Amino acid sequence: MSLFTYAQTATVSGTIKDPEGNPIPGTQIAVVEDASKATETNAQGYYKLEVPAGKEITFIIYNISYVQITKKLSLKPGETMVISPKMEYRNNVVVDVIGQNQDQEMYHIDPKNIYQIPSPSGNLEDIIKTQIGVASNNELSSGYSVRGGNFDENLVYVNDIEVYRPFLVRSGQQEGLSFANPDMVSNINFSAGGFEAKYGDKMSSVLDITYRKPTKFGGTVSGSLLGGNVHLEGVSKNRLLAWSVGSRYKSNAYLLKNIDTKGEYKPRFYDVQTFLTFTINEKWSVEFLGNIANNKYLVVPSSRETVFGTVNNALSFKVYFDGQEVMQYNTMMGGLSTTFKPNATTKLKLIVSAYNTDEQENYTVQGQYYIDQLEADFGKDNFGQVAFNRGVGTYLNNGRNRLNATVLNLEHKGTKYFRRKNQLLWGVRYQHESIQDKLGEWRMVDSAGYVSPYNPNEINLIDVVKSKISLESHRLMSYIEYIYSKQTRDSTELTLTGGVRANYWSYNQQTVISPRVTLSVRPNWKRDIVFRASWGYYYQPPFYREMRDFSGQLNPDIKAQQSIHYLVSADYNFKMWRRPFKIVVAGYYKDMKNLIPYEIDNVKVRYYAKNNSVGYATGMDFRINGEFIKGIESWATIGVMKTYENILDDRKVTYFNSDGDTIIPGYTFNNKAVDSVVQHPGYIPRPTDQRVTFGMFFQDYLPKLPQCKMYLNMIVGTGLPFGPPNHQRWQQVFRMPPYRRVDIGFAYQIIKEDHHLPAKNPFHYLKGMWLSLEVLNLLQVNNTVSYTWVTDVTGRQYAIPNYLTRRQLNVKLQIKF
Repeated sequence: MSLFTYAQTATVSGTIKDPEGNPIPGTQIAVVEDASKATETNAQGYYKLEVPAGKEITFIIYNISYVQITKKLSLKPGETMVISPKMEYRNNVVVDVIGQNQDQEMYHIDPKNIYQIPSPSGNLEDIIKTQIGVASNNELSSGYSVRGGNFDENLVYVNDIEVYRPFLVRSGQQEGLSFANPDMVSNINFSAGGFEAKYGDKMSSVLDITYRKPTKFGGTVSGSLLGGNVHLEGVSKNRLLAWSVGSRYKSNAYLLKNIDTKGEYKPRFYDVQTFLTFTINEKWSVEFLGNIANNKYLVVPSSRETVFGTVNNALSFKVYFDGQEVMQYNTMMGGLSTTFKPNATTKLKLIVSAYNTDEQENYTVQGQYYIDQLEADFGKDNFGQVAFNRGVGTYLNNGRNRLNATVLNLEHKGTKYFRRKNQLLWGVRYQHESIQDKLGEWRMVDSAGYVSPYNPNEINLIDVVKSKISLESHRLMSYIEYIYSKQTRDSTELTLTGGVRANYWSYNQQTVISPRVTLSVRPNWKRDIVFRASWGYYYQPPFYREMRDFSGQLNPDIKAQQSIHYLVSADYNFKMWRRPFKIVVAGYYKDMKNLIPYEIDNVKVRYYAKNNSVGYATGMDFRINGEFIKGIESWATIGVMKTYENILDDRKVTYFNSDGDTIIPGYTFNNKAVDSVVQHPGYIPRPTDQRVTFGMFFQDYLPKLPQCKMYLNMIVGTGLPFGPPNHQRWQQVFRMPPYRRVDIGFAYQIIKEDHHLPAKNPFHYLKGMWLSLEVLNLLQVNNTVSYTWVTDVTGRQYAIPNYLTRRQLNVKLQIKF
């Protein structure tokens, strides 16, 4: 080497390692400005490279399986520099739950807390039920209501692929496993309204889940009295293929032993999922997400006894059953996506997915019931015993239903990045739906030896549905969105997100346009505060159930429901006790038109299949989360909400007898009508009108024994509207008792994550082991989920509460390796 050449160059050397400290051979080292200045690491991860001196250069360290490192260097001639970084694996997701304010109406949720929440279901949605704006009244169901919406108004995505709920599920105990496997999740984002145009066409919320892309071999095994999970993940030696496989099994038989309805319960739910990521090169990658699930619910009921009423008017409801119910739901989903990054500022993605569900309901159940009046006089020897009988009867429920639905999707999504965090997003999606539905169900009621309603010439059945439907339709959706960020002279940060969606459905030939805007302002204050204001149109075109009426027929004139969101919110990060905390306050108003009225029975939503209602939802939400106990996160949320609707063509008819009294069957003796008055009820509560909700998740541990921890999950909500099952919405204005649920868990960490056991110890390869004891429904509250309506000999109707699960213990073991 000549003296002149040496004077114009410098030397950079070092050793490249992975996060565990292992050398990474074959890593490319180069200078961007001079292609001849390049080398790669040897088997020990070492490299040495001469670089130009006396000017600024761009020095890069690149490996296809790791995050590229780029440095700006300006070395003097003859200078030697050592650069020995640890490279991070690609696709690692790090989320700061407490300390990050958002420019969008979207909140991050730490998936690690899913494992700590004591719950009878074990579904990922358990962590959503205590989030801002969310209400839940059934611990057995994964469904939740957001700011006055129902279960069908929530979007759920897993790795950009929309997933669906079963169609025919009637109760939470039949529901089984939800789609997302908590063991495979790396990131959760949730929006309770005012979300961006890039998300789909539903009126209430978005749950955006991202599955983890593994960086090394590992797994989890867990088991409890309610089921078990197994999960394995790893990466190939060349780090191009990352794989994750999980399987879950669940049974509610243990939970259902102590509900009012006794019998033989055989629920069985299981699924298998896989997520594969293949990195072809720096620009191309391919992902596959697959799921197979089988949910089967068999029950042979034998008897039921429920005591209800008040202290002064206590009643007993006894039923003796014959028959059985068999429900089965089989679902399959597969999604293949490829991502192409032509340059550092452009990302293009193509997604192909298919979803199929095959659902069957077969039930024939006869119930012979007795309504007894209980003795309410404390002074009598038979206090609390049967005083006399108020009515006997028989009901028979029969159903043979089958539904098969297939949804095919082809979607393109793109993102273009500009300076100052500005982005342009766009997408287009084609969806084909094929639904085959065969319904055959009816009810019969026999009160005091007579079929009701009574006819001497024939037997009348109730709620008869006989139909066979075949529906093929197409949808075309697209969106474009721009995120503009700017910093003012006083360093205030402004972010304006504006976008528009379009949705066309071939069945009703309707096209809807949905503009959406969010403005966030981050003032240059000493306090870390972000203010947001959002406005947008949120249309929800019918999928299937919304367009099928009570007789099982489709309405060809059905249109998309519309909700206009007005939302203001603020995030405030602060320190208390030298620990991070965050407060979120939000106020909202939803102006809703073309609504399709519905009824909710347990978890089954039954629609009237007509756009004959207008309504609104308004309220405020408050949330605080942070380290109430040092090092672990807890949170609490409270919401106040009112949602009403006006069904435009409903009416209330009041009949009067010859005495001028209002006729009330079961209460008046003279039930012959001689006059009537027609009234229009106007605005009435929607089925999800829950005025006040409170949710809390709290963690604690023993200071001198930190491996002993306590987890408490609490959900409280005021009563929901209900009414007799006669499909008259204006009568459904009674209120259920409030929902109150407290679950608590006590856990002991047998093996810590930072443990160092001898190699001979058989547990040295384990990263963690937890043994937990959970007390479910700690306060032993009989929460009401729905009502069974029966009639006595006078024609008086009784609403018999159907209670959810009572207090039970659950033991759980979790192992991570």
